[in-house]
Amino acid sequence: MLTLYPAIKPYAVHQLAVDDIHTLFIEECGNPKGLPVVFLHGGPGAGITPDHRRYFDPSLYRIILFDQRGSGQSTPHASLEQNTTSLLVSDLEAIRKHFGIDKWVLFGGSWGATLALVYAETHPSRVLSLILRGIFLARPEDIAWFYQVGGTSRVFPDYWESFVGHLPVDEQKEILQNYYQRLTGQDEVARMAAAKAWSLWEGCCATLQPNRETVNQFSQPHLALSLARIETHYFMHDSFLEPNQILKNVSRLAGIPGIIVHGRYDVICPLDAAYALHKAWPGSELDIIRDAGHAACEPGIINALVVATNRTAERLKDGS
Repeated sequence: MLTLYPAIKPYAVHQLAVDDIHTLFIEECGNPKGLPVVFLHGGPGAGITPDHRRYFDPSLYRIILFDQRGSGQSTPHASLEQNTTSLLVSDLEAIRKHFGIDKWVLFGGSWGATLALVYAETHPSRVLSLILRGIFLARPEDIAWFYQVGGTSRVFPDYWESFVGHLPVDEQKEILQNYYQRLTGQDEVARMAAAKAWSLWEGCCATLQPNRETVNQFSQPHLALSLARIETHYFMHDSFLEPNQILKNVSRLAGIPGIIVHGRYDVICPLDAAYALHKAWPGSELDIIRDAGHAACEPGIINALVVATNRTAERLKDGS
């Protein structure tokens, strides 16, 4: 079993203004002359962490990480204004051009995988390869699975009771809409309480085995607020995508190799989405991790992702 590479620090940190509102926080790590890879975090709204630098051999990769609009250290924090999927794709292009990169590898998990796929389908000529984890296709049925009765609620009824119990009984039939109302309301106390309840539901369901560190991370107020506000904003608007957009446009990935890593027991983003993507995308490989859920921190997922980054670097080292 491979583990994460040793901790590293960025060799450069940037603040990139992408419009009159949003400024992105960006890190560069590893080898400045290495294979360029961009790390796309989940959520939307979760932000990057120091461990996200460690899936890549720092001697081989030029590792670019950034906080998406409203996330992490990007400003303004938890902002919903001018925050859509197409604008995040535009931000990726702005970053690529800012650093003078012709083509790069995209590495993303959960929402990060969604964004990577949308970017690759929009700008296929700029993508060398994709490494994706925990596929989320952002379809209405994918949202309903996690936020309506009958999906994840049947696997974790105890956590579900706490999640829906934050709302009055008469609001529990429209969970997404009523959380959104609280998270965008003027009452700061109600906003933060809703953010914590929303974020904890996700954190508690993310791993196959209970993981206190993951739950504690999702409990942090800064992360919880951006995650909850931005996720509900996106999900209320169908993630700013056309119906089944990713699978409908999958032919645009022709010629782009990809490795998909997915936990067998992922109850946030069930395996059938990854399987459907793999079947529709001839250039992909699917690695199903038999002892893992959704989170990138699970040992089997870490092993598979580090194997994937090593294999990708080996394949691309001669420009092939």
